Amino acid sequence: MRKTTMLALIAGALVALGCGAGSTDDTTSSSKAGAGTGAGADAAKGDDKPKTATIGKPARDGKFEFTVKSARCGVAKVGSSMLGAKAQGQFCLVTVNVKNIGKESQMFDGSSQKAYAANGTEYSADGTAALYANQDAETFLNDINPGNKVTGVVVFDIPKNVKLARLELHDSPFSGGVTVSLA
Repeated sequence: MRKTTMLALIAGALVALGCGAGSTDDTTSSSKAGAGTGAGADAAKGDDKPKTATIGKPARDGKFEFTVKSARCGVAKVGSSMLGAKAQGQFCLVTVNVKNIGKESQMFDGSSQKAYAANGTEYSADGTAALYANQDAETFLNDINPGNKVTGVVVFDIPKNVKLARLELHDSPFSGGVTVSLA
């Protein structure tokens, strides 16, 4: 129990330090994404409503290119029998590749990611559960250098009767974000 509390405190401190490290350069957010990413071709035509990316297709926001590999819900617990986190409802585990397409290092902040149900209800990522879901605890708490890519799991704790419809992925807490459909 003591080790769990210590890990949570360390993760919280690292996330707090990383919040100011994100980019506010939103040149490739969902409303301005380049053609071919599947996340903004209509914006080039003057349509303010951007397209939504899908699982397996890259989508860009700021200095990051995200590719959602899978989403699995209905998980009751992550971690081991000794150390782990138990869902209040159910965990949804979203496996995502994050590539730095910028020209300087950037920290991926799991707490900046959002998930939405079909009715528009917003869910925040569970950073503590993500520590247990990722075997390599350093996956999302280290800077990603330009051209490098990391893969990890973002965890959402949602009610048992809810199904996620989409994600909103951000390169920083202040970026515009890009939408990825889970349907």
